[in-house]
Amino acid sequence: MTASFAQAPTETVDIAGTPFAYREVGVAGTPLAYREVGVAGTPLAYREVGPTADVPLVLLNHITAVLDDWDPAVVDGLAAERRVIAVDLRGVGASGGTTPDTIEAMAADTASFLEALGVEAADLLGFSLGGMVAQTVAQQRPDLIRRLVLVGTSPAADEGPGTWAAGLQSAFGKADTEGKHPKHFLFFTPTPRSQSAADAFLTRLTERTENHDHPVTQETITAQLTAATKWERATSPAALSDVQNPTLIVNGDDDTLVPTISSFHLAQLLPNATLSIYPDAGHGALFQHHNLFVQQAQDFLND
Repeated sequence: MTASFAQAPTETVDIAGTPFAYREVGVAGTPLAYREVGVAGTPLAYREVGPTADVPLVLLNHITAVLDDWDPAVVDGLAAERRVIAVDLRGVGASGGTTPDTIEAMAADTASFLEALGVEAADLLGFSLGGMVAQTVAQQRPDLIRRLVLVGTSPAADEGPGTWAAGLQSAFGKADTEGKHPKHFLFFTPTPRSQSAADAFLTRLTERTENHDHPVTQETITAQLTAATKWERATSPAALSDVQNPTLIVNGDDDTLVPTISSFHLAQLLPNATLSIYPDAGHGALFQHHNLFVQQAQDFLND
């Protein structure tokens, strides 16, 4: 493994049939091994850092995001104690194939990814759209999942995800007008403290200086928006009471993309959940309060 997420190479594993070789790299670039995985045909891009022992933590990202959108402070903080794997699901970033327009299909791809890497049990950290995928993996394949960390996300049938298209459009409009990044508006509150945290977060995203991921395509964004709308229009929060996995739920107190009340709903629906709400924070609470989030997540995962 590499020393930091900003330096981690992007690997590829095939989730659809042809054996695919990839290399693990040790700290300071020392080669550890070559391994070959054969499963089922579509290559998925991923990066991993941290020690190889113990149950890996797999990161599932938000709508429009690729590997470069993970905060190095969060990933490296988590990787100080465990193997952390960030993945582009089908059609996202450098991964092959076409992005499906249902959360259920994204969850199935996640399970196939874990199997392709030979992972027998994993913890999942799902942020926003990724949190919906994580919930569904826990329902579809409870045999693969140990613990869940759900950030800025909602149960099926809750209001919010169906308005993401309008929210994205508004944020991009404000960014053009005010000369800021859309994430200033999507992830952070308008307060000076939160906006300062946004600046620091965006600076951290520039730490990777080479081998960047591919930008997300409009085709992928459209499919993700469709999946989110279907999630909101579900008739019920699909059997969350059956999900027995210990779950940490995190959000900011002023999330405008996924209303904070949805985190309370998740905590009520999941039988083994712990809820943590961060002050003066929005959708990107885990990035604004990254030190607190890493500590809470590590404590939860190590419990």
